[in-house]
Amino acid sequence: MTERPVDLSQLPSNGAPRRSLFSARKFALMASVVAGLGAAVYGFSPQQGPVDVFTSAAHAQVNNEVRKVERPIGFADIVERVKPSVISVKINIAEKSSKDDSANKDDDSPFQPGSPMERFFRRFGGPDGLPPGLRGGPRGGRGPVTGQGSGFFISPDGFAVTNNHVVDGAEKVEITMDDSKTYTAKVIGTDPRTDLALIKVEGRKDFPFAKLSDSKPRIGDWVLAVGNPFGLGGTVTAGIVSASGRDIGNGPYDDFIQIDAPVNKGNSGGPAFDTNGEVMGVNTAIYSPSGGSVGIAFSIPASTVKNVIAQLKDKGSVSRGWIGVQIQPVTSDIADSLGMKKAEGALVAEPQANGPAAKAGIQSGDVITGVNGEPVKDAKELARTIGGLAPGNAVKLNVLQKGQDKVINLTLGQLPNTIEAKADTDKEDKGGLSKGTGVPKLGLTVAPANSVAGAGREGVVVTEVDPKSAAAERGFKEGDVILEVAGKSVTSAGEVRDAIDAARTENKNSVLMRVKSGGSSRFVAVPLAKG
Repeated sequence: MTERPVDLSQLPSNGAPRRSLFSARKFALMASVVAGLGAAVYGFSPQQGPVDVFTSAAHAQVNNEVRKVERPIGFADIVERVKPSVISVKINIAEKSSKDDSANKDDDSPFQPGSPMERFFRRFGGPDGLPPGLRGGPRGGRGPVTGQGSGFFISPDGFAVTNNHVVDGAEKVEITMDDSKTYTAKVIGTDPRTDLALIKVEGRKDFPFAKLSDSKPRIGDWVLAVGNPFGLGGTVTAGIVSASGRDIGNGPYDDFIQIDAPVNKGNSGGPAFDTNGEVMGVNTAIYSPSGGSVGIAFSIPASTVKNVIAQLKDKGSVSRGWIGVQIQPVTSDIADSLGMKKAEGALVAEPQANGPAAKAGIQSGDVITGVNGEPVKDAKELARTIGGLAPGNAVKLNVLQKGQDKVINLTLGQLPNTIEAKADTDKEDKGGLSKGTGVPKLGLTVAPANSVAGAGREGVVVTEVDPKSAAAERGFKEGDVILEVAGKSVTSAGEVRDAIDAARTENKNSVLMRVKSGGSSRFVAVPLAKG
């Protein structure tokens, strides 16, 4: 059956215009949409005139709520306010001869050898600017070298913060502002240990500047990274705080904020802003197996920046407290050996002769558990805590010494700028190693140190290590000198066995040994075999 076309003019109008049916259908459709929002209170009930639901109070309320939900989060207002304080930093390094390049080939990194930041530096080469091959100078490293990084003003009179590795070795520093104006800058001071530098731009007293945050960021907080990636200048990326207190193996003062805002080469020295427009950290390194951003970047916390920059501004260098101890973490095995309930604090492997700690009575094997009444979680935290105090300050150290809790008072010395090399007796001739006497319970063969040329007078020398033993698993090697076992000095294999038996009698699961290797000493907890 064929449907007949409908003639709208033949439909009853009831006094309404001919388009009223079409209007009713359109209204029904709109009403169904509004009904889904809980505002369809107007349906088709008899009315004297048309109802405009779009001006109703109910719909206006719903419409406002929808707008709030649908509106994407943006950072334009924050960026507009903070971006002018961020600068691009360009540096020039003096021309090097091929002879100089050869001599300094392995010494141009400002970071500790083997650290992640040193490997990052090696991978990309030189100052934190353009990739190798795009920087100035002929191939092979000869000629003037240029590099680019980032920074930001911290005061209207031209003081600015950047990374030490951005300006390290620079003969000329030039900065470019967001408005493309260019100025020459002077390096006021640097601190390689935290990779921070303070520079100064002359000529104005009204530079736009950023404020360093007083609060500690929370994991999950928004973060905006602004900088000069690949020399592009004025680039903004966004992300969140992924973690805090990160130790990336660069040194004892590692305490980085980890962020996932995309940060690339050239961002170094630039700020990471919070949503208040304050600097929460200074971007300094990325984790990058591929060479590009993989969403893991590290920023120096604002609290560290404040402390370091204040000293650089005042005297051009940083002074840190020092107690003169070689420390190591307290592992669960070491804690068990010392009778500690928790693996916490910093184990003193060796106090430096005539250092503040040695003079105050701190000994090898002591565990420092607190500073001025505040607990110390681990060795890194102790280093950061002491380093954050000024030399000359009096401090109280909570120490576990031979099983007894003590409070030791001492006055902080000043951390030396260079570490004095220790005599490495292991490099002396040990061609006369005797076969020694076996300690089967540990998988070691040892001989009195005074019977082996170059081994010194204290302890016993390891002459052989069973590769399948617990000692081998703990890193013992031929030539190591065992100075103490379970807190007792040893001079023979018999004394080593006696100390082990005593530890077994006390139901210890492991025995703690102080071992000298490579000119320095450390404690090693070796599991005790049953039976």
